[in-house]
Amino acid sequence: MLTIFSCPKSFHGDVGAAQRNAVQSWVRIASGAEIILQGDEEGTAEAAKEFGVKHLPFLKKNEFGTPLVSSILEEAEKNATYEIMCYLNADILLLDDFAKAVKTVYGVLPRSLMVGRRWNLDLSGSIEFEEGWEEALKKQVTRRGKLVPHFFIDYFVFPKGALGPIPPFAIGRPAWDNWIIYRARSLDLPVVDLTRAVTVVHQNHDYSHHPEGWKGAMKGEESRRNIELAGEVAHVHSLLDANYRLTTGGLRHKKPPYHVPFYLYRTLVMQSASHPSLKPIVRFIKRMGDRLSHP
Repeated sequence: MLTIFSCPKSFHGDVGAAQRNAVQSWVRIASGAEIILQGDEEGTAEAAKEFGVKHLPFLKKNEFGTPLVSSILEEAEKNATYEIMCYLNADILLLDDFAKAVKTVYGVLPRSLMVGRRWNLDLSGSIEFEEGWEEALKKQVTRRGKLVPHFFIDYFVFPKGALGPIPPFAIGRPAWDNWIIYRARSLDLPVVDLTRAVTVVHQNHDYSHHPEGWKGAMKGEESRRNIELAGEVAHVHSLLDANYRLTTGGLRHKKPPYHVPFYLYRTLVMQSASHPSLKPIVRFIKRMGDRLSHP
């Protein structure tokens, strides 16, 4: 069985609607799973009660009032009923292929880290969770969705205790998710990319929850501190560092995709955020890598 845990933002406006959609999708596709909402943001306790899931209000925070990843993981593992843990960002929609994929991998590699890329999709308001909602959502993803790059990671599935201590990263800021993959590889845990086997949907939203918007969330002091805690670029891993892949044909060992050092690629990706002139080079390397890894 599976314990899904997440740390939502305040349940207000578009973000609140997206989070309500997300939690309802988890309840519907993961039959028998334990679901935990964490933190004391406005509306979290009420949402947990409404959807019949567990609520853990206490989390350690930094001086900016942002919950710490280390506390999120510690509290979830301390209170989880099941041994398989799944962290999800609170705006992520799951479909029925997710639980099946986790079960398949767990049957072969019970001590592994499962991750994958998401599809970005513009959705507004509440989803009507009536018969056929999954098929309707998949059609929207096919028509309008955008698969994000390898560095964007919104979920992790792993055995309880497998990752060990986590630095005090700020949730919702860069680098901590990439560090988790580095951590797994450094502990010799297989990292399995589920992208080809599951459709995981991110509901696009603004950054009004941060007083300085996107720039404040992605470029501010907390972001710089996260990158420092991660160990700079050398520890900023991505799905390119996964050594297994789940496909419709089953679990496959994954060869390194690029014939250039990962360190160089990571450096270029990180630098391109502040130096747009590097982006064509990054795109070229990615295209070449995709061709080499997907013959």
